[in-house]
Formats: sequence, structure tokens, C-alpha cells
Amino acid sequence: MIDFMTVLSQQPTLKGQYVALEPASISHVADLQAVVEDGRTYELYYTGVPYPSEVAAYLQNALDKSAKGEQKIYVIRDLRNGKIVGCTRYYDIDGEVPKLAIGYTFYAESVRRTAINTEAKLLLLKFAFETAGAEAVAFHTSFQNQQSRKAIERLGARQDGILRADKRHKDGTLRDTVVFSILRHEWMAVRSHLELRLAAHDNGYVKESRS
Repeated sequence: MIDFMTVLSQQPTLKGQYVALEPASISHVADLQAVVEDGRTYELYYTGVPYPSEVAAYLQNALDKSAKGEQKIYVIRDLRNGKIVGCTRYYDIDGEVPKLAIGYTFYAESVRRTAINTEAKLLLLKFAFETAGAEAVAFHTSFQNQQSRKAIERLGARQDGILRADKRHKDGTLRDTVVFSILRHEWMAVRSHLELRLAAHDNGYVKESRS
């Protein structure tokens, strides 16, 4: 029988055609500072993207939680040029169900809406469902983050609901959190959908429209 928590604790590198998701380390601080500067998404109050000066503390906090088994943080490497272009995590890990969430994701502006995110999510979901044996995978985002909400919907996740006044944005305003999920019995259809999206990317780096 698959031991969900044991499998997650191993945190192998997840490699596809366009990206590799590698366990993060404190040595990735400079790489991630360059990532957040590309697009300066940290200026948007409703994102959790750290300012460049905050990256080291942000990463150390995630690594501390990873060491406790609470989260697993990855950097995202573009296999076309070898550069680190993003960061993502498994979090809200619950071995009883078992289930987890995917999030804390950010990318360099130069690779957004390319095959990078599609394949990264495919790799994370495939590992969660097919290797670790998850029953459900969740996604959370701010109600104000329309771009994130649309991206999650494009993955094939379904909206479960909205947690009102769930937490605060980094500027102190209250955040309503939109919750999405994919269940085990939905996974194969979602997988086929993501594989078709990847095939439609041509060379993998042609940007999708925002519609």
C-alpha cells in the first residue's frame, strides 16, 4: 500500500519535456530574486509574491516547513536554457484523507502563458495522484486575482466555494479565498486535457491568449 507521507517526503525531481521541478534550497535565492524582478508581480497587493529583499526569508520559511513535512517547495527550471523561472509548492498536506494543495506559485513574466506552467502543473498533479495516491488536490487564490482564477479553471479544476475574510493580503486588506479542487476520479480527464494543451503549444513557448 502506498504511504502518502513517505512518498511526498522523498520529493524527487519531476522532469518533463519543457520543465524540471527540483527541490528548492537556500542556494536558489539569487535565482528567485531574478524571477520576481521579471514582471515585478510583487507590486500587486493580492499576490503572495515576495519582494526581492524578502526572497531569502521567504525561501527559508518554506524550507523550514518542508523539513517538518508540512510543505514541499520546488524551483521550476526551464529546460530550454537551464534557467530557474519560477517556484511552487505542495502545502496543506493531510495524510489522513490523503490530500494536499498546490500553490505559492510564481513565474518570471517572460514564461507566463507558455507550456511552462501547464507542464509544471501536469507533473505535480501526476505525482500527487499517481505516485503518492492523493484523493484530492486543492488550489487557493485571492478573489481579486482574476488571472490566477482563470488559470486554475483552465487546468480543469472545479470551484468549490469562497472563504470570505479568510486571511489578509500583504497590504493588510481582507482576502476572500476562492477554493478549487480536482478529485481522484476526475484526474484522468484532467490529465488528458492538460496533455492536449501541451500538444497545442507548438514548440512549447508560444504564449496563449489571456481569454
